[in-house]
Amino acid sequence: MRDHTARLAIVTGGTKGLGYAFSERLADLDYHVLALYRQDQAAAELAGKMLGNRGQVRRVDISDRAALVELTRELVTEHGAPAVLVNNAGRNIDRPLLELNEADWQTVLETNLSAPFHLTSLLAPAMLAAGGGSIVNIGATTGIRARRNGANYCASKAGLLHLTKCMALELAPTIRVNCLIPGMIDTEEMRDRYRYADPDARRSLLDEIPQGRIGTPAELADALEFLVSDRSRYFTGQKLIIDGGQFMW
Repeated sequence: MRDHTARLAIVTGGTKGLGYAFSERLADLDYHVLALYRQDQAAAELAGKMLGNRGQVRRVDISDRAALVELTRELVTEHGAPAVLVNNAGRNIDRPLLELNEADWQTVLETNLSAPFHLTSLLAPAMLAAGGGSIVNIGATTGIRARRNGANYCASKAGLLHLTKCMALELAPTIRVNCLIPGMIDTEEMRDRYRYADPDARRSLLDEIPQGRIGTPAELADALEFLVSDRSRYFTGQKLIIDGGQFMW
């Protein structure tokens, strides 16, 4: 097994898509990575094999605060305070505004906004006592520009952006907190949602991006690497948008 004195990095939703790209990059940077997941067992098993002794996967419903209390207590006891926390996991339940019910609203808000709050509040005391660390919240462009049929998701990501600033204010100067906002990145979800295989849909999408292409998970991992490194030591409470110039906010 890997030496448990290695710096611990926690990535929620860390076993597939962008989350796995983050987990893999942090492992390459010599962190001991704990990749959390909720449901996809097959993806988790594959991620575990790929990480090998550089990390481990753990199943937990991050919308359940009691489960997070138990998990974080175990982690701090076994590994000490994390050096990095990446609040990446997110849920989409898209419906027109007047068709959203209470469960649709709560499920998305609890995962996308409440879980980062709970994980940060549970882990920050140990991080402060250990001398600091870096927290990166993964936002979304729809947290700044609204879209149809996603009031719950947009509200959760807008809230996460402002929560990032509040966290940065209160945890400074010991812990830095920033928000990484992906634009169009080449993941299975993006290709399905935007019908990227359809030539007309693809052309319409690429016409909106000045660089004329979608980004790669590795490019998002590059940005994450910057945010957790000493190169960004004077960087906190900020949003870093990686979108090929699509929005230029």
